[in-house]
Order: sequence, then C-alpha cells, then structure tokens
Amino acid sequence: MKGSRPVSVRHGFIVAAALFICTVFASCQSQPPPIHRFPGYPVGFHERGVASWYGPGFHGNKTANGERYDMYKLTAAHRTLPLGSIAVVRSVSTGRQITVRINDRGPFAKGRVLDLSLAGAEAIGMVGTGTDQVELQVVGYQARPEGMGVLRVQVGAFADPLNARGLFEQIGAQYPGGRVMQVELSEGTRYRVQVGQFLTEADAQMASSRLDAQYKVQSFVVRDDG
Repeated sequence: MKGSRPVSVRHGFIVAAALFICTVFASCQSQPPPIHRFPGYPVGFHERGVASWYGPGFHGNKTANGERYDMYKLTAAHRTLPLGSIAVVRSVSTGRQITVRINDRGPFAKGRVLDLSLAGAEAIGMVGTGTDQVELQVVGYQARPEGMGVLRVQVGAFADPLNARGLFEQIGAQYPGGRVMQVELSEGTRYRVQVGQFLTEADAQMASSRLDAQYKVQSFVVRDDG
C-alpha cells in the first residue's frame, strides 16, 4: 500500500518496542519491595539459638503487651524484638516450622533467645525435651501505638529488693535512665535491675559486654514493652 512502511521495518519496530517494555517491566519486578514500613524496624532480622517454652504456670497471666497469655495460641516471648513482631521459627532438629507473634518478654536466662507458647512448642516437637535449637526470622510487624520501646541492659534479678537496689546504685550512675523493675512470677516477686537507654542493639550489646567484664555479671539486652 502506498505510504506504508516496509514490513521488515515495521516488524523491527514492534520487536524493539516489545523488548523495551519487557525490559522495563522486568526491571521493576526485580526490585524487592520495601521492608521497612516503620523506621528502624528489623523486618528480615535473623537469629539462631536455644528456644524454651512456657505453659501452665503462666496461662492466663498478663503478657508484656497487655494481653492474657494463652498457651494454646501461637505466640512467643523475645527479649528485644518489638512487640507485635511476626516471626517464622524453625526447629533445627526436627525441621518443622511455625509462624508466631511476639507478645511477651523473655526468656530471662542467659543463652536462650526465645520462649514459645505450649502450642508453638508442640508444633515443632520440643515439648518433651524442653529446649531446642531454632532459627527465627522476622517476616512482619503489627504496629502498636506505644512504638518499639528503648533498649536496656539487664544486669541482675533478685528476690531481695535491697540487693537489687544495691546493684542499681553501683552501676546506674554509669548508665543513666535505668530502673529496678518489680515483676510477679510463679516463683514469687523478683526485682530486675536494668540500666541505660539505647537506641540500637549494637550500642546495647557493647554496654552489656563491658558490664560483664567490669562487674562479673551475666547481663543481656532487653527492650521496653513498646
């Protein structure tokens, strides 16, 4: 037809246009979606360590985020992850995995990273052993009005408030902003000595290492109930 482009030229133009569109689309698709909905929140955080579980002695007690602990739900306690974190937990020994919501604080024992509910422990097969080596990864976050809360270093826990106060007065001046926190546990009242206020885990862990060396304690990092 008069005025028409040659077929080969027209075909080449269509192919080039299609390739351009595909390239742009692929480029957009290859970029990972943003994972920080909330500034500073550690979505993607990965941790490996020993998990334990807690059950009947705590069933019905108030958790750190204000809920009542229900051992039949898939929840867990962590010392530093912001409350409302959603984490996938995989047992290294059984290979089973579950998704839990962090709604409580703990475990308050050196060397452990997570306290699962009874339901969580049953799901990955660790009720009988009591503890298990696990891997956890944060995959989401249900935001809370209170925010994420500051980090502190817990340097001790005592049944006698005078002992707690004595340690706090010894260390508190070095790391201002701390507190002696009274908690009611199944074994009785305990007084936790927590010092400092830190915005990053790196700073808090550095302070914990210094305190361990200086005062011969076994400290660990905890986050407020935000």
